[in-house]
Amino acid sequence: MVHVLRPLTRAVTYTRWLHLAMAVVWPSLWLFVEESWWTQATAAVLLGLAGLVPAMRLVEGLQARLLLTGHRHDSASAEIVAAPSATWSDRGRTVVWLEARLVVGYAVVLLSLHLPLLAIDLVTSALGAGPVGGAPLPADVPRWGYALLAPVPLLLLPVVVVWSGRLVTALAVRLLGPSPAERLAALEERTEQLLERTRIARELHDSIGHALTLAVVQAGAARAAGDPAFTDRALSAIEETGRAALEDLERVLGVLRASEKPVSGRPTLADAGRLLESARASGAEVDAEVTGPLDAVPGPVSREGYRILQEALTNVLRHAGAVPVRVRVRVADGTLVLAVRNPLPAGTPVPGRGSGLRGIRERAALLGGRARTGPDGGGWQVHAELPLS
Repeated sequence: MVHVLRPLTRAVTYTRWLHLAMAVVWPSLWLFVEESWWTQATAAVLLGLAGLVPAMRLVEGLQARLLLTGHRHDSASAEIVAAPSATWSDRGRTVVWLEARLVVGYAVVLLSLHLPLLAIDLVTSALGAGPVGGAPLPADVPRWGYALLAPVPLLLLPVVVVWSGRLVTALAVRLLGPSPAERLAALEERTEQLLERTRIARELHDSIGHALTLAVVQAGAARAAGDPAFTDRALSAIEETGRAALEDLERVLGVLRASEKPVSGRPTLADAGRLLESARASGAEVDAEVTGPLDAVPGPVSREGYRILQEALTNVLRHAGAVPVRVRVRVADGTLVLAVRNPLPAGTPVPGRGSGLRGIRERAALLGGRARTGPDGGGWQVHAELPLS
């Protein structure tokens, strides 16, 4: 019983009825001109012509979202589109919607008026006074029969209100819903959002993971060294690395807070010196060689190259510790080449198939390049080639 009565407690049930009642206000004004069928037909034709105006779909979509579904005008999850008609198919569906809403609205308004009047007539007939208005009731029905029938129109009224609201909402979703082109555009936008979230997750893994790895390695080396001067240098390096990680974290959180803004300020290979110094401060012997014009590397390639180099150095410190590392960065023949190689001391576990190595290969593949990661002659190598075009 509670389930049956629940729709009557929802505000949207009555806003749907109001939406249907509003549909018949303007055509009903034509009754004051002349009460004939052709005036109503003229009103219906004019209403259909109004549906061909692109802005009419926007107006009807906003009304339907607010009154039929309860969504705000800026809700992106609503199934009803609030946008002007872009094609003749959209205009045609808008015309059909306006005419269907008019027909359903007339029927619902008439029933909403006549059902209570019918209940009153049944009550007055049961009392012997006869019907007050409307069509005359059969005279051969006993009074107790009228008394039994009196509640029926009142019980039918909420049924009409609820189900007419559901009907007009279903029609709105079908006729004012997104077109195939709009669905495709929404799918593409959703795909871009998912790709952006994946990129942000990778950014966090690379930047924060690199900072934590350096901090752990430097703290362990300082404790093992027992040298106050070395400990002071290690703490300074930890402070600098942590500050850089906080800047990266703030930037990524800024992207999440304002997803419509483009990503800017990401580090590039021009900032690679900071990575190399951090690795040296952790005890690693870094032999770095850079050849070619780094300033000629396009922004996207330079940014992804920085992250590949960062992840490669992080893996060295995480898995091999403070070991000699050879870093080669070369720009030549339209290609950026990044090579990081380090020995694997005895007993050092070979890096697995974690998200970091997978991220290196994914970054290279997205730019049309390739990356190889794995053992190489008793050591470990990361080799990436990224096209500049």
